[in-house]
Amino acid sequence: MELFRIKNDIPFMRHAPVWVAVSALIFLAAVAGLVARGLNLSIDFTGGTVIEVGYPEPVATQAIRDVLTASGYGDATVQTFGTPREALIRFPVKAGVTSAQLSETILGILQRHDPKVEMRRVEFVGPQVGSELFNDGALALMLVSALIMVYLAFRFEWRFSVGAIVATIHDVVIVLGLFAWFQWEFSLTVLAAVLAILGYSVNDTVVVFDRIRENFRRLRRSDITEIIDNAITRTLARTFMTAITTQLMVLAMLLFGGEVLYGFALALTIGIVVGTYSSVLVASPVIMWLGISREDMLPPKTEGAADNRP
Repeated sequence: MELFRIKNDIPFMRHAPVWVAVSALIFLAAVAGLVARGLNLSIDFTGGTVIEVGYPEPVATQAIRDVLTASGYGDATVQTFGTPREALIRFPVKAGVTSAQLSETILGILQRHDPKVEMRRVEFVGPQVGSELFNDGALALMLVSALIMVYLAFRFEWRFSVGAIVATIHDVVIVLGLFAWFQWEFSLTVLAAVLAILGYSVNDTVVVFDRIRENFRRLRRSDITEIIDNAITRTLARTFMTAITTQLMVLAMLLFGGEVLYGFALALTIGIVVGTYSSVLVASPVIMWLGISREDMLPPKTEGAADNRP
């Protein structure tokens, strides 16, 4: 199924320096954000106290947040948990205050506004555990990237592997950079979204690469730019179909999934846009500039073999 069909190949590679220059500027801005501001790590990584409270009737998280802010606890993160009658409140580590003391104080504040509120549980996430989670997450990103590179090197050719990794790093750094610049909370769910973006970006890139490899066999008289332009143009409808359908689902989570899914959906929303762009306009120019040729993809043509270009 195709949303549209393009008759003539679009000369993407003619403007490749422009696309890559734009990507490089955005990439550098993202790196600057990570260096200058850093990620706003959640208590999953930094440590803190998690308090679950229950109400007899559904309660708005904003109402709880307003009550806590008015009492000097504006750094609390409030989200619904399970049902609209239950809320999860997260606090960063507070010097000189134990989790038990903090939970008693918070319960007293909430009960002054609603005496029927109940404490369900209190948990403390230590900074050491948070540090381990952060390190494990970074290790997971590096390991996935390495395995992707090895997979593509075996399936295609090493230049394709480099192109895919450049595009993947491009996507991940831009997503992380936006989270740094806007200081959106970076939690475990966001980390899961970043790992999902890796898979999405590589999937889109592999589709284009597969068509490029096929074109080397079909278009015997075409040069590398024509081969890549044809591959991108012929897969463009599929690329847009995948991006649009996936984005619709993610936007539904972003708009209606509540605070629990907000960070996850936000990261995926950005990642789908950036991943679609990079699979078309970042990965392909890289393999072209690395000097991919027909000789790298095909065995030498035997004497007298017929030209099988359609």
